[in-house]
Amino acid sequence: MDLLRAAILGIVQGLTEFLPVSSSGHLILVPALFNWPDQGLAFDVGLHLGTLCALLVYFWRDWYQMFTVGTVDFVRYRFGFRKHRFDSQMLWLIALGSIPAALVGALFNGWIEAHVRQPWLVAISLAVVGTILFVADRYGRRERPLTSLGLVDAVLIGLAQACALLPGVSRSGATMSTALFRGFTRDASARYAFLLGTPAFIGAAVLKSKDLAAESNAQLGDLAVGFAFSAIVGFLAISFLMRYVRTKSLLPFVIYRYGVAVLTLVIGAIRIA
Repeated sequence: MDLLRAAILGIVQGLTEFLPVSSSGHLILVPALFNWPDQGLAFDVGLHLGTLCALLVYFWRDWYQMFTVGTVDFVRYRFGFRKHRFDSQMLWLIALGSIPAALVGALFNGWIEAHVRQPWLVAISLAVVGTILFVADRYGRRERPLTSLGLVDAVLIGLAQACALLPGVSRSGATMSTALFRGFTRDASARYAFLLGTPAFIGAAVLKSKDLAAESNAQLGDLAVGFAFSAIVGFLAISFLMRYVRTKSLLPFVIYRYGVAVLTLVIGAIRIA
C-alpha cells in the first residue's frame, strides 16, 4: 500500500466514523471505486485506534469527570445506584449500553465480515437507516437533556449500537436516531452516542488485534499515516458535528446516505457486469 492510499483511507475513516453516514460502508465503497485490494487487518486496526484516540482526546473531560465522581460514589454507596450522582450513573449506563454490541461482536463478527459486506446489502442499510434518521430527527420531541438518561434509554440505544455492526448502518446514525426517538435533544443524542461508542471502539480494536500475529505484510509507514489521518480528521469531525447539531437538522446526512446508497448499487452492478 502506498502512503497516499493510506492517507485517503485514514481520512475516509476519520470523517465517516463519526458523521452518521457509515464508515464501514465507505471503507467498502472507496476501495471498490478505485479497484484497490483489501488493506489488511493490521491497517484496519490502525484506523480504529486512530478514531479511538480522537474520541478519548475530545471527550477526556467527560471521562475524567465520570471516573472521578464514579469512584467516590462507589466507595460511598457501592451499588446504591439511585444515590449516585449523574456522572457516576452515566458510567454505569454506558457499561450497560455496551453489553449488546459486545455480545453481538464476540459471537457474530466473523459471520458478519464474511456474509454481509456485499455492496447491495450496504446500500440497503444506508437507505433504510437514512430514512429512520430522517423520521427521528423530524418527529422526535428533542427536549430531553442528557441528565434525564435512564436504564431503558441505555438498553435501547445499546441495542441500536449492536445493529451498527452491520456495514452501512452507522454507529452514530443508529444510536442518535434511537436517542432522538426517545426524545433527547440532538446535542444530547450526539454526545451520548460518542461516549457509548468509546468502549465499542476499544472492544473492536482488541477483537481485531487477536489475529494480527498471523499477518506479516503490515508496513509501519502505512500504519502511521492511516492512524494519524484517522485521528486528526476524526477529531475535527467530532468537533464539527457537536457544533452542527446544536442548531441544524440532520437532513443533509440523510440525503448524502441516499446518494451513497445509489452510488454503491451502481458500482456493484458495474463490477458484476
